[in-house]
Amino acid sequence: METMIQIKDVTKTFVGKDNTVEALKGINLEIHKGEIYGIIGMSGAGKSTLVRCLNFLERPTSGTVFVEGKDLSTLNDGELRQTRTQIAMIFQHFNLLMQRTVLDNICFPMEIIKKPRKEAVERARELLEIVGLSEKELAYPAQLSGGQKQRVAIARALATNPKILLCDEATSALDPTTTKAILALLKEINEKYGITIVIITHEMTVVQEICSHVAIIDEGVLAETGTVEEVFQRPKSKAAKKLVFQGDRQQHEEMKGKRCIRIVFTSNSSFEPVIANMVLTCKAPVNILLADTRDIGGVAHGQMILQMPEDDGAAEKMIQYLKNRKLEVEELDHYVG
Repeated sequence: METMIQIKDVTKTFVGKDNTVEALKGINLEIHKGEIYGIIGMSGAGKSTLVRCLNFLERPTSGTVFVEGKDLSTLNDGELRQTRTQIAMIFQHFNLLMQRTVLDNICFPMEIIKKPRKEAVERARELLEIVGLSEKELAYPAQLSGGQKQRVAIARALATNPKILLCDEATSALDPTTTKAILALLKEINEKYGITIVIITHEMTVVQEICSHVAIIDEGVLAETGTVEEVFQRPKSKAAKKLVFQGDRQQHEEMKGKRCIRIVFTSNSSFEPVIANMVLTCKAPVNILLADTRDIGGVAHGQMILQMPEDDGAAEKMIQYLKNRKLEVEELDHYVG
């Protein structure tokens, strides 16, 4: 596949009066044309700094970014401005101009590149139709809901026909239903126009909803990359496990066993009542600490975290029972106790 963005050895250090912060430490990443790529991490991990380095709004301390093979560090200010017209961005808080109508907000980036007013209005109306807000062209941002504001922001971002759309926590200020609708719109735009989309988020559910690939940033370091399915089924890094295993971590007094396992179900393995059958066959109880299902790329995936019996023999027998049924089984260290 053709590479759209290549991040090469990128570091970013902020030097303050009293301290120095290494926000990014040697990041290497490739994002291919037409992908919806998720970059995920907890607050303060460095993901928002990374997204601002993708269009050189933040210039890396060292390393560089290539967009369609073009090294951004070699461009002068005029060339960089020209390249940025191909890299649009939407934000958590929409960043709309409150004194302008919806139509004029969408026309704004076209004014900057001196597009004739008549053409700009025509293009803005096309985009309003795409985002489902044709009837709101004369409304002001204060008259819109959060979801409608984000739709206007998406329309504005698409005004200059960008090849890349960067979404920095674009759904964090929205409720779950509106988030789902905005993600569906982004997916539709990606499929219809082939725009490469990079989604920065702290929510695994957002990545699982529409992304094909994911990179996990932890304390400025690239902890793990892979397809969303791979990372969900077999998370390797501590940061990935923390994001995938988000759930109830309360202590359970009923069982004393410290040994815990995680099992992953796909649509192929969800028909047999496997846990009930395992308990009946092995004649020992287990404690279900976490159970959920996720939709990844249109396929149902489930996970369970089980606290095993204190007796190692019974625990081994159960693990073998699950493996014989072709389930992914992973032992977790220090999940309880």
